[in-house]
Amino acid sequence: MKIEVNGKTLEVAATTLAALLNELDYDEGHVATALNRGFVRKTQRAQTKIKEGDAVEIVSPRQGG
Repeated sequence: MKIEVNGKTLEVAATTLAALLNELDYDEGHVATALNRGFVRKTQRAQTKIKEGDAVEIVSPRQGG
């Protein structure tokens, strides 16, 4: 299915947010996620379904200042 990840359209097989992070090789414990502009907690990712046309934001923390 086609979804938008960080502003780019991607074709993915994942059906949950947790599976998407795995598919895209993100370390699930070290990112923040949002689905259609709504924050999704780490504990809710496995239950959070994604569908065609959804917009996902994945943000990694940065150090420094």
